[in-house]
Amino acid sequence: MKTFTYAKADDAETAVRDAHVSGAKFIAGGTNLLDLMKLQVETPEKLVDISRLPLGEIEEREDGGLTIGALVPNSDLAADPRVIEKYEVLSRALLAGASGQLRNKATTGGNLLQRTRCYYFYDTATPCNKREPGTGCSAVGGFNRVLAVLGTSDHCIATHPGDMPVAMRALDATIITLKADGDKRRISIHDFYRLPGDTPNIETVLESGELITHVELPAPPKGKQTYRKVRDRASYAFALVSVAGVVSVEDGKIATAALAFGGLGPMPWRNPAMEAALVGKAPSDAVFNEAADILLADAKGYGSNDFKIPLTRRVLIATLRDLTGE
Repeated sequence: MKTFTYAKADDAETAVRDAHVSGAKFIAGGTNLLDLMKLQVETPEKLVDISRLPLGEIEEREDGGLTIGALVPNSDLAADPRVIEKYEVLSRALLAGASGQLRNKATTGGNLLQRTRCYYFYDTATPCNKREPGTGCSAVGGFNRVLAVLGTSDHCIATHPGDMPVAMRALDATIITLKADGDKRRISIHDFYRLPGDTPNIETVLESGELITHVELPAPPKGKQTYRKVRDRASYAFALVSVAGVVSVEDGKIATAALAFGGLGPMPWRNPAMEAALVGKAPSDAVFNEAADILLADAKGYGSNDFKIPLTRRVLIATLRDLTGE
Protein backbone atom coordinates (compact mmCIF):
# COMPACT_ATOMS: atom_id res chain seq x y z
CA MET A 1 0.00 0.00 0.00
CA LYS A 2 1.23 3.46 -0.84
CA THR A 3 1.92 6.03 1.87
CA PHE A 4 -0.85 8.51 2.65
CA THR A 5 -1.60 11.07 5.33
CA TYR A 6 -4.63 10.90 7.62
CA ALA A 7 -6.76 13.65 9.13
CA LYS A 8 -9.69 13.24 11.51
CA ALA A 9 -12.40 15.85 10.97
CA ASP A 10 -14.48 17.06 13.91
CA ASP A 11 -16.89 19.13 11.84
CA ALA A 12 -18.02 19.29 8.21
CA GLU A 13 -16.37 22.63 7.54
CA THR A 14 -12.97 21.28 8.59
CA ALA A 15 -13.52 18.14 6.55
CA VAL A 16 -14.12 19.97 3.27
CA ARG A 17 -11.16 22.28 3.84
CA ASP A 18 -8.88 19.32 4.55
CA ALA A 19 -10.14 17.45 1.48
CA HIS A 20 -9.83 20.38 -0.93
CA VAL A 21 -6.36 19.34 -2.06
CA SER A 22 -5.18 17.15 -4.91
CA GLY A 23 -5.27 13.45 -4.10
CA ALA A 24 -7.53 13.70 -1.02
CA LYS A 25 -10.46 11.36 -0.32
CA PHE A 26 -13.13 11.20 2.36
CA ILE A 27 -13.44 7.95 4.29
CA ALA A 28 -16.34 6.83 6.48
CA GLY A 29 -17.28 3.14 6.45
CA GLY A 30 -14.54 2.38 3.94
CA THR A 31 -16.33 -0.68 2.53
CA ASN A 32 -15.40 0.20 -1.07
CA LEU A 33 -12.46 2.60 -0.75
CA LEU A 34 -10.29 0.32 1.40
CA ASP A 35 -10.65 -2.56 -1.07
CA LEU A 36 -9.61 -0.24 -3.91
CA MET A 37 -6.64 1.03 -1.93
CA LYS A 38 -5.43 -2.49 -1.20
CA LEU A 39 -5.40 -3.20 -4.93
CA GLN A 40 -3.87 0.23 -5.69
CA VAL A 41 -6.80 1.08 -7.93
CA GLU A 42 -7.29 4.09 -5.65
CA THR A 43 -4.09 5.71 -4.34
CA PRO A 44 -5.17 8.76 -2.33
CA GLU A 45 -2.42 10.92 -0.92
CA LYS A 46 -4.64 11.96 2.00
CA LEU A 47 -7.62 10.44 3.80
CA VAL A 48 -10.04 12.70 5.66
CA ASP A 49 -11.96 10.65 8.22
CA ILE A 50 -15.56 11.93 8.50
CA SER A 51 -16.91 9.01 10.51
CA ARG A 52 -17.27 11.12 13.69
CA LEU A 53 -19.30 13.93 12.13
CA PRO A 54 -22.87 14.40 13.46
CA LEU A 55 -24.51 13.13 10.27
CA GLY A 56 -26.03 9.90 11.54
CA GLU A 57 -29.67 10.88 12.09
CA ILE A 58 -32.91 10.34 10.15
CA GLU A 59 -35.34 13.22 10.61
CA GLU A 60 -38.92 13.81 9.50
CA ARG A 61 -39.75 16.98 7.63
CA GLU A 62 -42.94 19.02 7.63
CA ASP A 63 -43.82 17.91 4.10
CA GLY A 64 -43.85 14.28 5.24
CA GLY A 65 -40.49 13.43 3.74
CA LEU A 66 -37.26 12.38 5.41
CA THR A 67 -33.81 13.93 5.76
CA ILE A 68 -31.18 11.21 6.00
CA GLY A 69 -27.70 11.96 7.31
CA ALA A 70 -24.87 10.86 5.05
CA LEU A 71 -23.41 8.68 7.83
CA VAL A 72 -26.58 6.69 8.55
CA PRO A 73 -25.53 3.02 8.16
CA ASN A 74 -27.37 1.04 5.50
CA SER A 75 -28.63 -1.41 8.11
CA ASP A 76 -30.14 1.38 10.24
CA LEU A 77 -31.80 3.00 7.25
CA ALA A 78 -33.30 -0.28 6.06
CA ALA A 79 -34.67 -1.04 9.54
CA ASP A 80 -36.09 2.42 10.30
CA PRO A 81 -39.87 2.04 10.83
CA ARG A 82 -40.59 5.21 8.81
CA VAL A 83 -38.62 3.89 5.86
CA ILE A 84 -40.29 0.48 6.04
CA GLU A 85 -43.76 2.04 6.20
CA LYS A 86 -43.42 4.89 3.71
CA TYR A 87 -40.48 3.97 1.45
CA GLU A 88 -40.66 0.20 1.18
CA VAL A 89 -38.74 0.22 -2.11
CA LEU A 90 -35.75 1.78 -0.34
CA SER A 91 -35.77 -0.69 2.54
CA ARG A 92 -36.01 -3.60 0.10
CA ALA A 93 -33.16 -2.25 -2.02
CA LEU A 94 -30.89 -1.81 0.99
CA LEU A 95 -31.56 -5.34 2.23
CA ALA A 96 -30.79 -6.69 -1.25
CA GLY A 97 -27.29 -5.19 -1.15
CA ALA A 98 -24.14 -6.76 0.28
CA SER A 99 -24.08 -8.73 3.55
CA GLY A 100 -25.37 -7.82 6.99
CA GLN A 101 -21.86 -7.08 8.21
CA LEU A 102 -21.16 -4.70 5.35
CA ARG A 103 -24.53 -2.98 5.74
CA ASN A 104 -23.59 -2.25 9.34
CA LYS A 105 -20.57 -0.25 8.12
CA ALA A 106 -21.65 1.12 4.74
CA THR A 107 -23.06 4.64 4.84
CA THR A 108 -25.78 6.45 2.90
CA GLY A 109 -23.35 8.95 1.38
CA GLY A 110 -20.72 6.37 0.56
CA ASN A 111 -23.28 4.09 -1.06
CA LEU A 112 -24.10 6.79 -3.59
CA LEU A 113 -20.41 6.94 -4.54
CA GLN A 114 -19.68 3.24 -5.00
CA ARG A 115 -17.40 2.57 -7.91
CA THR A 116 -17.96 -0.05 -10.59
CA ARG A 117 -17.12 -3.70 -10.09
CA CYS A 118 -15.93 -4.09 -13.67
CA TYR A 119 -13.24 -6.78 -13.64
CA TYR A 120 -10.84 -4.66 -15.69
CA PHE A 121 -11.25 -1.64 -13.43
CA TYR A 122 -10.01 -3.79 -10.55
CA ASP A 123 -7.16 -5.35 -12.55
CA THR A 124 -4.35 -2.80 -12.71
CA ALA A 125 -2.51 -4.92 -15.29
CA THR A 126 -5.18 -4.18 -17.93
CA PRO A 127 -6.12 -0.94 -19.75
CA CYS A 128 -9.09 0.91 -18.24
CA ASN A 129 -10.18 4.44 -19.11
CA LYS A 130 -12.05 4.79 -15.83
CA ARG A 131 -8.96 3.97 -13.80
CA GLU A 132 -6.35 5.47 -16.14
CA PRO A 133 -7.86 7.79 -18.77
CA GLY A 134 -6.65 7.33 -22.31
CA THR A 135 -5.47 3.72 -21.97
CA GLY A 136 -8.54 2.08 -23.54
CA CYS A 137 -11.48 -0.08 -22.42
CA SER A 138 -10.60 -3.75 -22.10
CA ALA A 139 -14.21 -4.65 -21.41
CA VAL A 140 -15.54 -3.70 -24.87
CA GLY A 141 -13.87 -6.69 -26.49
CA GLY A 142 -13.39 -8.71 -23.32
CA PHE A 143 -15.53 -10.50 -20.76
CA ASN A 144 -18.39 -8.11 -20.08
CA ARG A 145 -21.19 -10.28 -18.74
CA VAL A 146 -22.09 -7.97 -15.82
CA LEU A 147 -21.54 -4.70 -17.66
CA ALA A 148 -23.78 -2.03 -19.17
CA VAL A 149 -26.10 -2.11 -22.18
CA LEU A 150 -27.47 1.44 -21.81
CA GLY A 151 -25.64 4.77 -21.60
CA THR A 152 -22.31 3.34 -22.69
CA SER A 153 -19.63 4.88 -24.89
CA ASP A 154 -16.65 3.60 -26.86
CA HIS A 155 -14.55 4.61 -23.86
CA CYS A 156 -16.40 2.69 -21.11
CA ILE A 157 -19.18 0.14 -20.60
CA ALA A 158 -18.94 -0.15 -16.80
CA THR A 159 -22.08 -0.36 -14.65
CA HIS A 160 -22.94 1.45 -11.45
CA PRO A 161 -23.08 -1.32 -8.82
CA GLY A 162 -25.50 0.10 -6.23
CA ASP A 163 -28.94 -0.98 -5.05
CA MET A 164 -29.82 1.91 -2.72
CA PRO A 165 -29.17 4.60 -5.37
CA VAL A 166 -31.58 2.83 -7.74
CA ALA A 167 -34.38 3.16 -5.18
CA MET A 168 -33.31 6.73 -4.43
CA ARG A 169 -33.67 7.60 -8.10
CA ALA A 170 -37.16 6.09 -8.27
CA LEU A 171 -38.05 8.21 -5.21
CA ASP A 172 -36.68 11.48 -6.70
CA ALA A 173 -34.16 12.00 -3.91
CA THR A 174 -32.17 15.21 -3.48
CA ILE A 175 -28.52 15.15 -2.41
CA ILE A 176 -27.30 17.91 -0.08
CA THR A 177 -23.61 18.80 -0.16
CA LEU A 178 -21.14 21.17 1.43
CA LYS A 179 -18.49 22.69 -0.83
CA ALA A 180 -14.97 23.70 0.09
CA ASP A 181 -15.91 27.39 0.01
CA GLY A 182 -18.66 26.77 2.58
CA ASP A 183 -21.57 26.95 0.13
CA LYS A 184 -24.26 24.27 0.21
CA ARG A 185 -25.71 22.62 -2.87
CA ARG A 186 -28.95 20.76 -3.53
CA ILE A 187 -28.49 18.26 -6.36
CA SER A 188 -31.32 16.19 -7.77
CA ILE A 189 -30.25 12.56 -8.01
CA HIS A 190 -31.26 12.77 -11.68
CA ASP A 191 -28.42 15.27 -12.21
CA PHE A 192 -25.91 13.75 -9.80
CA TYR A 193 -24.32 11.08 -12.01
CA ARG A 194 -22.53 11.60 -15.33
CA LEU A 195 -22.55 9.42 -18.43
CA PRO A 196 -19.06 8.15 -19.34
CA GLY A 197 -18.70 9.86 -22.74
CA ASP A 198 -14.97 10.36 -23.26
CA THR A 199 -14.29 11.02 -19.54
CA PRO A 200 -15.47 7.86 -17.73
CA ASN A 201 -13.16 8.66 -14.81
CA ILE A 202 -15.51 11.55 -13.85
CA GLU A 203 -18.57 9.81 -12.43
CA THR A 204 -20.51 12.53 -10.59
CA VAL A 205 -20.94 16.31 -10.57
CA LEU A 206 -19.19 16.67 -7.21
CA GLU A 207 -16.34 19.16 -7.07
CA SER A 208 -13.01 18.68 -5.34
CA GLY A 209 -13.53 18.53 -1.58
CA GLU A 210 -17.33 18.59 -1.85
CA LEU A 211 -18.97 16.50 0.86
CA ILE A 212 -22.36 14.79 0.82
CA THR A 213 -24.00 15.70 4.13
CA HIS A 214 -27.63 14.58 3.71
CA VAL A 215 -30.12 12.98 1.36
CA GLU A 216 -33.70 14.24 1.25
CA LEU A 217 -36.66 12.10 0.27
CA PRO A 218 -39.86 13.88 -0.79
CA ALA A 219 -43.23 13.02 0.73
CA PRO A 220 -44.07 9.31 0.28
CA PRO A 221 -45.34 8.53 -3.21
CA LYS A 222 -48.73 7.09 -4.00
CA GLY A 223 -49.11 3.50 -5.05
CA LYS A 224 -47.38 0.20 -4.53
CA GLN A 225 -43.60 -0.10 -4.18
CA THR A 226 -41.20 -2.95 -4.81
CA TYR A 227 -37.57 -3.76 -5.56
CA ARG A 228 -36.77 -6.75 -7.75
CA LYS A 229 -33.16 -7.90 -8.18
CA VAL A 230 -31.87 -10.60 -10.51
CA ARG A 231 -28.38 -11.85 -9.65
CA ASP A 232 -26.18 -14.92 -9.89
CA ARG A 233 -26.72 -16.02 -6.30
CA ALA A 234 -29.25 -15.27 -3.59
CA SER A 235 -27.11 -12.94 -1.49
CA TYR A 236 -23.99 -10.80 -1.60
CA ALA A 237 -24.05 -10.41 -5.37
CA PHE A 238 -24.40 -7.37 -7.60
CA ALA A 239 -27.41 -7.02 -9.87
CA LEU A 240 -27.48 -8.31 -13.39
CA VAL A 241 -30.74 -6.39 -13.63
CA SER A 242 -32.71 -4.70 -10.85
CA VAL A 243 -35.87 -2.60 -10.85
CA ALA A 244 -37.09 -0.13 -8.22
CA GLY A 245 -40.73 0.49 -8.98
CA VAL A 246 -43.43 2.81 -7.62
CA VAL A 247 -46.74 2.59 -9.49
CA SER A 248 -50.27 3.72 -8.62
CA VAL A 249 -53.47 2.56 -10.32
CA GLU A 250 -56.72 4.53 -10.26
CA ASP A 251 -60.00 3.58 -11.93
CA GLY A 252 -58.34 0.68 -13.67
CA LYS A 253 -55.58 2.76 -15.26
CA ILE A 254 -51.99 3.50 -14.33
CA ALA A 255 -51.99 6.95 -12.71
CA THR A 256 -48.29 7.36 -11.85
CA ALA A 257 -45.18 5.34 -12.62
CA ALA A 258 -41.59 5.70 -11.42
CA LEU A 259 -39.18 2.94 -12.46
CA ALA A 260 -35.42 2.97 -12.00
CA PHE A 261 -33.01 0.24 -13.05
CA GLY A 262 -29.73 -1.13 -11.78
CA GLY A 263 -27.22 -3.31 -13.62
CA LEU A 264 -28.01 -1.72 -16.98
CA GLY A 265 -26.02 1.51 -17.14
CA PRO A 266 -23.21 3.59 -15.67
CA MET A 267 -25.72 5.19 -13.30
CA PRO A 268 -29.07 4.20 -11.80
CA TRP A 269 -31.15 4.30 -14.98
CA ARG A 270 -34.52 5.95 -15.51
CA ASN A 271 -36.43 6.62 -18.73
CA PRO A 272 -39.15 9.31 -18.50
CA ALA A 273 -40.54 8.43 -21.94
CA MET A 274 -41.11 4.85 -20.85
CA GLU A 275 -42.93 6.00 -17.71
CA ALA A 276 -45.07 8.42 -19.71
CA ALA A 277 -46.07 5.58 -22.04
CA LEU A 278 -47.52 3.68 -19.08
CA VAL A 279 -49.55 6.50 -17.52
CA GLY A 280 -53.23 6.62 -18.45
CA LYS A 281 -53.34 3.07 -19.78
CA ALA A 282 -54.99 -0.04 -18.40
CA PRO A 283 -52.35 -2.54 -17.24
CA SER A 284 -51.70 -5.31 -19.75
CA ASP A 285 -48.78 -7.26 -21.15
CA ALA A 286 -49.14 -5.35 -24.41
CA VAL A 287 -48.70 -2.04 -22.58
CA PHE A 288 -45.81 -3.45 -20.56
CA ASN A 289 -44.08 -4.70 -23.72
CA GLU A 290 -44.50 -1.27 -25.30
CA ALA A 291 -42.79 0.24 -22.27
CA ALA A 292 -39.97 -2.29 -22.57
CA ASP A 293 -39.54 -1.38 -26.25
CA ILE A 294 -39.01 2.26 -25.27
CA LEU A 295 -36.61 1.42 -22.45
CA LEU A 296 -34.48 -0.88 -24.60
CA ALA A 297 -34.61 1.06 -27.88
CA ASP A 298 -30.96 2.15 -27.53
CA ALA A 299 -29.69 -0.92 -25.68
CA LYS A 300 -26.48 -2.41 -27.02
CA GLY A 301 -24.91 -5.68 -25.96
CA TYR A 302 -21.19 -6.36 -26.19
CA GLY A 303 -21.18 -10.14 -26.48
CA SER A 304 -21.18 -11.73 -23.05
CA ASN A 305 -23.87 -9.34 -21.79
CA ASP A 306 -26.28 -9.62 -24.74
CA PHE A 307 -28.60 -11.68 -22.53
CA LYS A 308 -29.32 -8.63 -20.37
CA ILE A 309 -31.58 -7.10 -23.03
CA PRO A 310 -34.24 -9.86 -23.12
CA LEU A 311 -33.75 -10.41 -19.37
CA THR A 312 -34.59 -6.77 -18.68
CA ARG A 313 -37.82 -7.09 -20.65
CA ARG A 314 -38.90 -10.09 -18.60
CA VAL A 315 -37.95 -8.45 -15.30
CA LEU A 316 -39.78 -5.23 -16.18
CA ILE A 317 -42.96 -7.06 -17.19
CA ALA A 318 -42.90 -9.20 -14.04
CA THR A 319 -42.38 -6.12 -11.90
CA LEU A 320 -45.23 -4.21 -13.55
CA ARG A 321 -47.56 -7.18 -13.14
CA ASP A 322 -46.76 -7.22 -9.45
CA LEU A 323 -47.20 -3.46 -9.01
CA THR A 324 -50.50 -3.27 -10.92
CA GLY A 325 -52.07 -6.57 -9.89
CA GLU A 326 -52.30 -7.56 -13.54
